Amino acid sequence: MTIFRVPDELLFPDPRLAEADGLLGVGGDLEPARLLLAYQMGIFPWFNDGDPILWWSPDPRMLIYPSEIHLSRSMKRFLNQGKFQVTLDQDFTSVVRACAETPREGQGGTWITSSMQAAYLRLFEQGYAHSVEVWEGEALVGGLYGVSIGAAFFGESMFSHRTNGSKTALISLCRQLEQWGFSLLDCQLPTEHLTSLGGVEVPKELFLTQLEAAVRLPTRPGPWSFTLE
Repeated sequence: MTIFRVPDELLFPDPRLAEADGLLGVGGDLEPARLLLAYQMGIFPWFNDGDPILWWSPDPRMLIYPSEIHLSRSMKRFLNQGKFQVTLDQDFTSVVRACAETPREGQGGTWITSSMQAAYLRLFEQGYAHSVEVWEGEALVGGLYGVSIGAAFFGESMFSHRTNGSKTALISLCRQLEQWGFSLLDCQLPTEHLTSLGGVEVPKELFLTQLEAAVRLPTRPGPWSFTLE
């Protein structure tokens, strides 16, 4: 097993050298420049509180192509009811906190540590990280957050406190990303929930090729707002 030590210099090993489970390296920091480089290379941080920073690049990769987001008939009917209101970049901190604090089946804690929350807030302040908020009246009932570089969006986490809360967030984001010409939404790891919404598992080599093209395009800085008609 070869797990690379990430140096103090702004460098990462080739993501193709990751272990079978996707683990690539250990160490480094969560400064904006390093995070942005990692995402551009198809690498992301994922570790538990008290552990060193771990960097991952799994194979295959779960992607959603924004134009191919899947809506079931029941979900279409639900969205047409207008029960929820959806915003962009209006309450990033609350979305990240909710993602960290919402209990998840099979998980006793969260990987969204205080250091991770602070790191993504710095990216948000620089216009690279974004949140989707789903509201029921004045209550935040769902949402997601992630990072945007070029024509790629890297989803980090989502939460739901009402039925269809996270689905509404993801579908609304994909509709907007499609209008803006984004080519992919990186979901990192496969889940049944993402597959039901159109997520597909893509071999790493194909993902890296598509990613390289996407991140060469101009980045749309935040804060974002919906421009859908």
